[in-house]
Amino acid sequence: MMARVEDVVIVGAGIAGLATAVALKKAGLKALVLEKSDSLRVTGAALTLFPNAWCALDALGVSHHLTSLYATIKKGYITNIDTGEIQEVSLAASNGNDLVGPRSVHRKALLKALADELPPNSIRFASKLTAIEAQEHEGSSISVIHLGDGTIIKAKVLIGCDGIHSVVGRSLGLAEPVYAGRSGVRGLAVFPQGHGLDNNVQQYVGLNRRAGFVPLNDKEIYWFFVTYLAKGADLANEPEVIKREVIENYAKDLPPIYLDVVRHSDLSTLSWAPLMFRYPWHVVFGNLGKQNITVAGDAMHPMTPDLGQGGCLALEDAVVLGRYIGTSFVQNGQIVPKEMVSAIGKYVEERRWRVALLIAGSYLSGWIQQPGSGGVMKFLRETIFYSGSIIAGASKPCLSSFALQTEAKAALLAVRSAIDNNFQDVACESDSQELIRGIKGDFKKGHWTIFPLLIEIGNLTHCFSFD
Repeated sequence: MMARVEDVVIVGAGIAGLATAVALKKAGLKALVLEKSDSLRVTGAALTLFPNAWCALDALGVSHHLTSLYATIKKGYITNIDTGEIQEVSLAASNGNDLVGPRSVHRKALLKALADELPPNSIRFASKLTAIEAQEHEGSSISVIHLGDGTIIKAKVLIGCDGIHSVVGRSLGLAEPVYAGRSGVRGLAVFPQGHGLDNNVQQYVGLNRRAGFVPLNDKEIYWFFVTYLAKGADLANEPEVIKREVIENYAKDLPPIYLDVVRHSDLSTLSWAPLMFRYPWHVVFGNLGKQNITVAGDAMHPMTPDLGQGGCLALEDAVVLGRYIGTSFVQNGQIVPKEMVSAIGKYVEERRWRVALLIAGSYLSGWIQQPGSGGVMKFLRETIFYSGSIIAGASKPCLSSFALQTEAKAALLAVRSAIDNNFQDVACESDSQELIRGIKGDFKKGHWTIFPLLIEIGNLTHCFSFD
């Protein structure tokens, strides 16, 4: 069979894949997107996009399709399940005549908005990647892609956006994601006559569990529940059982308003899945790109959902990768394989530390809720419920490379200590002890919720334009 040749092939038509294709289109470059499903796949009913994601969507020219449909979330309320204490946090800020803050959107609407920006026939559905080979071409490497139906495609650039179990990532030698010890339930509640709630986030946090909900519009509410389960406890294909287990078992002592939201669930939207993540040191030291191949989105940085940054980072990836590949394409008037090695290398180095830090911060935010009663764990859990501020400074993309890596290494030491000790309280090494002392100082000042961190992360827009 004669192989067709493409400038850029993207594997996966999720958020990262479609956004990357849109970014390349802005530079005048058409990418072929391969999707194994028969249509756009939607895992999870909705997601919350913070200002960093909206900045990326602005750069992609897509945000206006969504901002008219979804309102800015103004406030968050966090309830300690054990004590009943409630904290109110402002999530939005004024920017001239605009209100800047997070918005929760339907995943399907986001995917459609991205897909609608692409030229016809950009997405090839029912295209399962089975093998990747490297081939020399005019002194450079190109990728030979084999599909399940026998089709062979040669790509000058190959970008893996094929999720946490990425075939492209595996070809780069990336370590497989690991189980975080928790599982998450997500769903969409529908109130045909309207729910009558304000557009605010409600979260309930306590030992071993976290739950919450946020309205998408006046009739739909996105809700979630995260807890610690045996890995084998799989209810993914039993929506009725999922709903019953949440109401009658895992969330039975949560406020009536939360249980009422769950009761109104559209069963077709319910999902139950183990939370997976890639060890951050595998991102820092792993092979995120090689020759003409790289990865983006969950294929690069699968993380737990505790910071709400998975989809946001995928959009950032798309803009940064599109900037480097697009700049080379514009300068040369075509894709030059030798130039792609440099473009991909710059993309990888720009993204590596930021995403590793956010993987670490997300993991630590969940670790705080783990069982254990001594030392640091007890202090963190009882004082703040829940926090990711460990990386509030380290996640800033405008920090110098040296400062960023110094902060990152301390954070990664703390994470590795936690994992190596099975989440029990640990005797941290010197760098980690210094980091923990800093955390305690922040918490004594009252920084005890996760929302300030999310606001700070979400307002970091320095690196996420095409300029």
